[in-house]
Amino acid sequence: MVQTSDDILSLLVEKGAQVAKEAQRAVILQPGALGDCILTLPLAKLMKEALGLGGVDIVGHSEYIGILPGRSCVSSIRSIDSTDLHRLFVEPAKFDLADRDPLIDTFADYAWIVTFLGEPDGDFEQNLIFTANCSHSAEIITLSLKPPQESKQHVAEYYVQQFALQSGLPSDRLGLAADQILIEVTEGDRERGLELLEQAGIDVSKRLVVIQPGSGGRHKCWHLENFLSVARTLRDRGIEVLFLLGPAEVERFESMDKARLYVTAKCMAHLPLSQVVDLLSCADVVIGNDSGVTHLAAGMGLRTFALFGPTDPALYKPIGPALTVLQDTHDRFTTQPCPDLQKVIIEGIAPHAAP
Repeated sequence: MVQTSDDILSLLVEKGAQVAKEAQRAVILQPGALGDCILTLPLAKLMKEALGLGGVDIVGHSEYIGILPGRSCVSSIRSIDSTDLHRLFVEPAKFDLADRDPLIDTFADYAWIVTFLGEPDGDFEQNLIFTANCSHSAEIITLSLKPPQESKQHVAEYYVQQFALQSGLPSDRLGLAADQILIEVTEGDRERGLELLEQAGIDVSKRLVVIQPGSGGRHKCWHLENFLSVARTLRDRGIEVLFLLGPAEVERFESMDKARLYVTAKCMAHLPLSQVVDLLSCADVVIGNDSGVTHLAAGMGLRTFALFGPTDPALYKPIGPALTVLQDTHDRFTTQPCPDLQKVIIEGIAPHAAP
């Protein structure tokens, strides 16, 4: 079939429109901690796919989002501390932009700007709209970081639904797969993880269980004896156990508790998040509270046991294909051992004693 000039022109116009669409980019302003950032990834993925964007960037705290480019749907990141976003919180009448103001450049490349900072129709949003319009026309959408108190909707789905309602995205694009892998580890991650484990004296020929016994809030932390008991039993059954301690645990735990951890199994503390990813990429199982590291492990597709106390897992459970959520709503969650949940974890990992 011979193509006419009209056919060729139509193809060129269609191709040009597609190229222009894919050249569009979006940015998400996410000031939250690690768990919040990971639970934002389904939104970023939806935006990229449903809108046909060439990329989605995130502005946030670099210690949490630095691991995302190259491992997730996030194209690039920018530290929230490197921008003057605080200027956008003033009353619009007092907001001023000079020619070639750096704030204008911050948003000049984006057709879509999604912010978890500010309130709908608030000062921040109004000033953000003005800033973006200094260089081009952009869609500005403000989302709430936390669902309403009475909500029973998972927070990642809540983000997606808010965006869809405000952007006019069809409701059939709202699907959220709770078993998706959000963060793809690389071979380099695994190689660096093996080096760290060998340096720590971990036998990498054995199965490895990583336990992260802390969290950002005390009320989210399963009683320490539970983790110690699980670790001792797993080690007795021929499994390597590693306690991963973050700044919160190192600061919060008493000296005696730290000593018990180090006596029970190998420990690593104060690792940057990039090295945490390296270690987790070599783990067979991860056990943790409702914390950023637990969200990270589940999002990486690892077999993850997530312990919940008073926090509702229906709203805040991690996303991942190999997640087991265990909840104890009794007061004992933070105050005393819970042999029943210990048994569930142990039998789920190592049901039979070593010969």
